Amino acid sequence: MHLTKSPGSISSSSRIAYKFESLSNINCNKNSNSNSGKMAAEARTISQPGHTHDRRMRSLPHFLLLAIAVVSLHLESVSAQSMMTKNEPMFISRSETFKFITGETIVLPCEVANTDTYVVAWKRGIAILTAGSVKVTPDPRVRLVNGFNLQIRDALPTDAGDYICQIATMDPREITHTVEILVPPRIHHISTGGHLQVKKGSSVRIECSATGNPMPNVTWSRKNNILPNGEEKLHSHVLSIENVDRHKGGVYICTANNRVGQPASSQVVLHVLFSPEISVERPVVFSGEGHEATLVCIVHGETQPEVIWFKDTMQLDTTERHIMETRGSRHTLIIRKVHPQDFGNYSCVAENQLGKARKTLQLSGKPNVAVFNSPPISQYKDRYNISWAVDSHSPIEEYKLSFRKLPQGHEVVGNAIDSPSSSNSMLMSSSSSSSSQMYGTGSGLHGHRIGSNMGGLSGLSGSGSYSGYGNVMHWGHNDWRNVVLPAVPVSHHYAQGMSYMVRGLDPDQHYEATVQSRNRYGWSDLTNSFVFSTSSNDNEMRDLSVTFYGSSAINRQKLGLLALSSATLALSLLVA
Repeated sequence: MHLTKSPGSISSSSRIAYKFESLSNINCNKNSNSNSGKMAAEARTISQPGHTHDRRMRSLPHFLLLAIAVVSLHLESVSAQSMMTKNEPMFISRSETFKFITGETIVLPCEVANTDTYVVAWKRGIAILTAGSVKVTPDPRVRLVNGFNLQIRDALPTDAGDYICQIATMDPREITHTVEILVPPRIHHISTGGHLQVKKGSSVRIECSATGNPMPNVTWSRKNNILPNGEEKLHSHVLSIENVDRHKGGVYICTANNRVGQPASSQVVLHVLFSPEISVERPVVFSGEGHEATLVCIVHGETQPEVIWFKDTMQLDTTERHIMETRGSRHTLIIRKVHPQDFGNYSCVAENQLGKARKTLQLSGKPNVAVFNSPPISQYKDRYNISWAVDSHSPIEEYKLSFRKLPQGHEVVGNAIDSPSSSNSMLMSSSSSSSSQMYGTGSGLHGHRIGSNMGGLSGLSGSGSYSGYGNVMHWGHNDWRNVVLPAVPVSHHYAQGMSYMVRGLDPDQHYEATVQSRNRYGWSDLTNSFVFSTSSNDNEMRDLSVTFYGSSAINRQKLGLLALSSATLALSLLVA
């Protein structure tokens, strides 16, 4: 009865019993066969190779037959399950996280196998997007592509979230994709609205708010300039400026950047309202009769000030000789063909709603400040040839040279003096032996100078340089020596100058000098102190140049004198 049962219709224990009973029956038949039957069976075994297995099985013990039955049934079960697994639905795609920029097309993969008899659906939360090949959502941006891959066009920030692809089995199978939407930065608020007006001295606070995913970094910068704190950028959404003045006005730029797309930026124009502020290009303008003079005031103010020019207390109007020009903040008064009465004080007055300002300028016919042009170190130990140049529209009439030995405690830096007290306090003049030579820069000196009486001592005539007969000057360490040198002959050139041989100096010492120039309109300002030094020893080879200037040509004769002392040199010149 058990032999007729199908193994698939009985329980596992019954199937094992059935298998064992079949194997046992094969083994029992061995005892009932006769020898002849045994020989016939062997003959059939030889003719039918499959019987070899049965024959071996008959000879096995019962417990081995039971084990074989169990293993055989297990292998049949595994084979059946494998056949069933090959036919079950499955996912080829895996759950992932995707990042998309707004405006891009989202594609979420859902590759499956063995789903012919099953429904594949897309869900987002409780909403069904697709079921099988049918689109359920009314969103026109959504569709299926290349099977069950989900496509969403023109991605929006609201598309971020989890999307589930599901196979509708008894126990639903699913994968989940996470979508992150990257949003480029956008500046949505600036507290000032892009324009801000404040008064000088006020404080300013400007806020800049931006959105984006990820959250953007906000920085402040200034167009064509650095920030008031001296930095190029400020990493903050708030810009604060204290004690505002006109130098802190301008265009400030807020920039938001999160490395998604292009950075966003917005500008704020800061207007600082302030009363006029005036600076002058040159406080003293030098000119001469018949020349043109230009006076310049640089005027700043917000709102734009009105500028008026005055000569002393009289307001000037535009005339043929007085021309007023304005270019931006530069206000210019041009005086053509200067008359003597034009020299004096001028002022520019600027006024707006917040106040008034005034600056004074001077139009002067006096000489400019002279400039020393001689080398700082003498080739002699007891004398120094000092020279200078000066610009003057009118002829120089005389110079005043002042010099002294540099006091102890004064440090020489280049040609400047670093001392605890001023070195420009001039003391009384002192008569001294001197020599002088006049020259007109850029022109010849007509004839050479004849001897003159300076400070009670006569000069030596007949040559281009003059000697005091070897006399030596002696004075206190801090005494100034002032020498007034007439300008003979008078030069009518703009650039003029003079050289002067200072004698009786001590070897290897530092001296300082200043000079002033005077023309018909007065004395120039005093020069800064010029420092020169004497040598420790005279050069053995002396080279004396005597220069004569003619009206039409320059004839220069150079006389070389070898190893002459100062007394011998003076005597030689006297004999000549």
